Amino acid sequence: MIGKLSGILSDKNPPQVIVDCGGVGYEVQVPMSTFYNLPPEGQKVSLLTHFVVREDAQILYGFGSSVERAAFRELIKISGVGPRTALSVLSGMSVGELSQAVTLQEAGRLIKVPGIGKKTAERLLLELKGKLGADIGPSIATASDAQTDILQALLALGYSDKEAAASLKALPADVGVGEGIKLALKSLAK
Repeated sequence: MIGKLSGILSDKNPPQVIVDCGGVGYEVQVPMSTFYNLPPEGQKVSLLTHFVVREDAQILYGFGSSVERAAFRELIKISGVGPRTALSVLSGMSVGELSQAVTLQEAGRLIKVPGIGKKTAERLLLELKGKLGADIGPSIATASDAQTDILQALLALGYSDKEAAASLKALPADVGVGEGIKLALKSLAK
């Protein structure tokens, strides 16, 4: 029903903002990733939205990008995951991080998000598998199986996501798993 709001940002009170559109102020719930990228109050803003009508409320959710909104819509399709939980997930991790966690089936990364327990994290991983792909943001989903195995090995050895991903970029595209791990460890040792 309401797909986009463009107007003046009149109030910022996380996770809610008010967007003044021609004299009408719309209360919009936004994930923290969107909130941090908003302009100062009094400036123009444009948000993609998702309108939720419930028996007791009508709530407008806003997003800075179509990628975030698409991820939000995939999350709320999952049984037991409502808009508030989906907003929490997107506030706790970027869409790229969520996509990577789903691709690598890492429940531990989802459990770190407030309000997400072990069972919910496992359900998210199961339901989102194959739904958050390259169209939703840069992720390891486009990497080859060998690169995914190399990445998992580096993460298991205690390297951060950024360090492991950076070492993957330096590897030849057709490298095998064993050789790739050796080369990645050499580059990380420097």
